[in-house]
Amino acid sequence: MSLLKNWTSPFKLRDKGIIGMNRRNIRYIGRYNKRHLYPLVDDKLKTKLLAQKYGITSPQLIGTVSTQFGVKHIGDMLHGHGGFAIKPAKGSGGKGILIIERVEDDEFIKPSGARLSIEDIERHVSNILSGLYSLGGAPDVAMLETLINFEESLLAFTYEGVPDIRVIVFKGYPVMAMMRLSTAASDGKANLHQGAVGVGLNIATGAALRGVQFDRPCYTHPDTGHDLASLVVPQWDTLLHLAAGCYEMTGLGYLGTDMVLDRHHGPMLLELNARPGLAIQMTNGEGLRRRLDLIEQQPEGVPVAQRVAFAQKHFARRSELVSDEPTVTHA
Repeated sequence: MSLLKNWTSPFKLRDKGIIGMNRRNIRYIGRYNKRHLYPLVDDKLKTKLLAQKYGITSPQLIGTVSTQFGVKHIGDMLHGHGGFAIKPAKGSGGKGILIIERVEDDEFIKPSGARLSIEDIERHVSNILSGLYSLGGAPDVAMLETLINFEESLLAFTYEGVPDIRVIVFKGYPVMAMMRLSTAASDGKANLHQGAVGVGLNIATGAALRGVQFDRPCYTHPDTGHDLASLVVPQWDTLLHLAAGCYEMTGLGYLGTDMVLDRHHGPMLLELNARPGLAIQMTNGEGLRRRLDLIEQQPEGVPVAQRVAFAQKHFARRSELVSDEPTVTHA
């Protein structure tokens, strides 16, 4: 049964504090995000360089390709790197991102096991430069980054992909969070619309609150069978401080921060979004409005640590991940 069943009337949506796109666009994005700042987050290369300036950890940049002439030099650029990611600087929705897990005998192997040649890699980069994946189809730049070795404790919660954590930050306060877990249905991508599992997270602790896949309750990972109720994000306080600090870094008041957990480097900034989606409300079983209203009442100039502590105190929740269905044991 769809989770939307109990949220169908305007009155029920209002009682839940659910905000829609119009309110998000006018009341929050339009009011708190100055348009001249958008390029700082719409261009992933600018975001990465800005993060380096502010000391915010992000995946290491191997190099960039900005011309078709440079495409033929990719092999030299990638020499010695066992795994890497190629991304369009101005892409959106995960489009155009190519993950190579390892290199064997001059073949580039994806997490799914598919094998690509150097010609396949060059063709993909060439498509990025032509604007195939960019916003509005504009010419783009290809970014080559080191591969994220994600936290080992999260291996059981994902399928052929890197799980990421979305934190909505409003006026520098982390207000709501979820983890997106890749599945076979999502083709190893952390995209909820394609079938990834969204797990709402307790802002106070980083523990799982509830799970959703295709707008339906989800209690175990559909591919690994692992119980979502046992999910707790490691180094949660560090991750929240990192997310909250993106407010000073960008000047954007309403922001989606996408984070990953690397087993060696801890929480890292993956990318930022000035127009974050609203599905996070579904995964949390609660709307954003009450939290945003409370933060609008807070004074300006509050340090990061105090903002994080405020959010952890006022937005704590209990888990709803208790299933009435019999437990299924997976081999």
